[in-house]
Amino acid sequence: MPDTVAMSAMRYGLVLEDLPDSRAWLVEVMRRAFPDIEVSEAGTLAEARAAVQRQRPDIALIDLNLPDGFGVSLIGELNQLSPDIFTVVATIYDDDQHVFPALRAGAHGYLLKEQSQELLANLLKGIVSGEPPLSPSIARKMLRFFSPSPSETPPVELTPREQEVLRLIAKGYKLAEVARILEISRHTVADYVKNLYRKLNITTRAEATLEATRRGIVGPEG
Repeated sequence: MPDTVAMSAMRYGLVLEDLPDSRAWLVEVMRRAFPDIEVSEAGTLAEARAAVQRQRPDIALIDLNLPDGFGVSLIGELNQLSPDIFTVVATIYDDDQHVFPALRAGAHGYLLKEQSQELLANLLKGIVSGEPPLSPSIARKMLRFFSPSPSETPPVELTPREQEVLRLIAKGYKLAEVARILEISRHTVADYVKNLYRKLNITTRAEATLEATRRGIVGPEG
């Protein structure tokens, strides 16, 4: 079920896409997901950066291959500006050369434009609500990639408490919410998350979601 509080917090959006028809299509997707959102449009990285200077977005839909660079650079910049900005890739590319750099840069989601507007809008709402942040085919690709072969070393063992923290983080709960649910301090949760990321060799919530799914801690649908 969508988180109505998180949904209502999406007041300003940014769509970065160089093709005008595709850009208009993605703007409509964003407005379907968040009817009250005010959307800025950009066709280049330079235009997107100027738009961010005028108004910091709450969520950004970002194409990857652009006339003046690669959208991954904007993902990193927005994450540095504020980790609360939802950065979501919207692209036609599902190969490793595009997927992994975007997730490593900190993208909160990776969606394929081949899907319907309705499905993309629902996926966007799910990302904001803490549901699995990837198009189904991308999620399957990532799970296959991270699934160990029989010859590989056993997966890193997690304590029951670490598994519980990973489950809640993967489901989209913020640190303060995890602390409240587990009845521990926010600083203790932050330490658990730091140690989890180090043990699992991950750096983003998207990777945490995939790791939790791979381990069966959460289901493929969250």
